[in-house]
Amino acid sequence: MTTDAPHPEGEPDEVDDSVRPVQHDSKNPPRWLPRALAMVVVAVFVATFLSYAFGQLGGLAVNVLISFFVALALEPIVVWLVRHGWRRGAAAGVSLGGAIVVVLGVFALFGNLFVQQLIQLVSSLPALYSSIQEGIEERWDVTVPDSDDLVAQALDQWGQDVATGALSVGASIVGVLFAITTILLITYYLMAAGPKFRAAICAWLRPDRQQEVLTLWEITQVKVSDFISSRVVLAALSSVFTFVFLLIVQTPYALPLAVFTGVVSQFVPTIGTYIGGALPVAVALAAQGLPQAIAVLVFIVAYQQVENLIFSPRVSARALEMNPAVSFVGVLGFGAVFGALGAFLALPILATVQALGNTYLQRHELVESQLLRDPDAPAGGSGPWSSRRRRNLEAGERAAREAEARRRDGAEE
Repeated sequence: MTTDAPHPEGEPDEVDDSVRPVQHDSKNPPRWLPRALAMVVVAVFVATFLSYAFGQLGGLAVNVLISFFVALALEPIVVWLVRHGWRRGAAAGVSLGGAIVVVLGVFALFGNLFVQQLIQLVSSLPALYSSIQEGIEERWDVTVPDSDDLVAQALDQWGQDVATGALSVGASIVGVLFAITTILLITYYLMAAGPKFRAAICAWLRPDRQQEVLTLWEITQVKVSDFISSRVVLAALSSVFTFVFLLIVQTPYALPLAVFTGVVSQFVPTIGTYIGGALPVAVALAAQGLPQAIAVLVFIVAYQQVENLIFSPRVSARALEMNPAVSFVGVLGFGAVFGALGAFLALPILATVQALGNTYLQRHELVESQLLRDPDAPAGGSGPWSSRRRRNLEAGERAAREAEARRRDGAEE
């Protein structure tokens, strides 16, 4: 048995070459650098491609989302027809075709009003310019060019831009038609598939996940259908009453103005009433005069109170009411991100999110505080506003109880 003799003091120990660290030559790059650069280049290329792909698919994603909500809104009609012996494909086609006919009828009314007003405006421009020209020349003794000279100068200066803009408008119209066709086809396929589409999704999930997906689907279906149906009924009531009043005061274009007021006041939250009522007031002021315009304004304000106190609590009893500030901010947010269509879809999406929160989030007992309730009204002070508040609270509590019952039933199953 031998042992290694110790080295004399001051002499270094021998180092095994197998464990010596590899020293890098500073004149040559490390071996991992080319591979790292290649990986960076590939990562940048993939990220750029994915960004481009998602940017190009953004429009398609919006169209699919719109189709999904339209299919949910029309699903009750399809189910009703199927229960009465219709095949699902035919029921989906009839439901979608009927909705298209209604929308085209509304657009025909608006289009007629818009074209007539536009023709009147264009035909009145030369006379308006002539009166302005005469007034300026008489007042300040300056020469104002004729309208024909201005048109010729504008064509010489911006004719090329006008032609390019016309081509852009044409391309935009083609894009809109393509998007509408895509939405209609996807909507029809979603409605025609129905349970098969849901079964295809659930087939990839575990049974417990399938139940959650179906519960979410049912909640979304109920909220979207309730929202659309309640808004359609309220819009129809508003259109009918407004049409009758405009006929009484003999305001021109009574039918399209009434439909515009009814649709805008219901599907644009908070400020929709003022936007919808501004057009008939303006038309009455321009075509008839100040007394008729004031009468139309008084009617719109009065009908809004009747709708808030009588019609809306009864028609919207099944739908969860949202805070006006929340709905308004939600519409602005969706409109800023997705445009006009996003603003239109904001309310059903927010209603669905609120229903999901009431179903899956736990609610707690409220503490006793004066900040959580309004001061008590004096004796005999209960009026229509108190009655409306009580009905709204009862509707909200009833909807919360129904959502809690559905959640318990799903957990027990």
